[in-house]
Amino acid sequence: VIQRTLCVHFPHKLSQLMFDTLAHPSICDVLTRVIGPNVKSMQSMLFVKSAGKPGQAWHQDEAFIPTRDRSLNAAWIALDDATVENGCLWVIPGSHANGLIWPAKEHDDERFDCVVEAYDFPYTDDDAVPVEVTAGSIIFFNGYLLHRSLPNRAAGGFRRALVNHYMSAESLLPWRYPGNAELGVASFDFRDIVMVAGRDPYAWKGTEDVSFSHIRPDREGGCQWPTKKEED
Repeated sequence: VIQRTLCVHFPHKLSQLMFDTLAHPSICDVLTRVIGPNVKSMQSMLFVKSAGKPGQAWHQDEAFIPTRDRSLNAAWIALDDATVENGCLWVIPGSHANGLIWPAKEHDDERFDCVVEAYDFPYTDDDAVPVEVTAGSIIFFNGYLLHRSLPNRAAGGFRRALVNHYMSAESLLPWRYPGNAELGVASFDFRDIVMVAGRDPYAWKGTEDVSFSHIRPDREGGCQWPTKKEED
């Protein structure tokens, strides 16, 4: 089963270890210096990526998880050595600096999973650099940074990584806006969050438990994303 799994979304909903990792002191030490004293998390992803599994096309995390203040950051934790051969992260240095969100489209490139691909940006693959790291290393990067990974071409084994997303607790999180006409998207605040540092300025709103752990489709089994009903 594990070998057939590309990525598990929201593993912190299933595992106390994954939940505790969100607020690991070494991670929070960096986050508070980059983001500020008050930090919240809204997503975790466990990439398993066994041999032969696809990568993910060029994308920006902020295109999926919008913040009000450009504070989204990822902590990419290598659970195995990540190499070019087994599908390490590739980034385009400096591509976050202008704060633009590039358009994205569906694709049929079998090297990548079902997630849409960013395009029409002023960079080429020649501008990208691989980020090869040893197991236990953590890569921090801004939500506007263009990044991707290629398939795991190694003869065997995995390229596992735990990726957690964080942002400033001062910023509202207009993620998964429900389209409620009485509440504009600018005022919407997604509250299925975990505070990892400092205080929550919006604690009076309370928190929700609406996200659910699920397996990401990897193209081999189709590109239908699961719904809550299907998972239940």
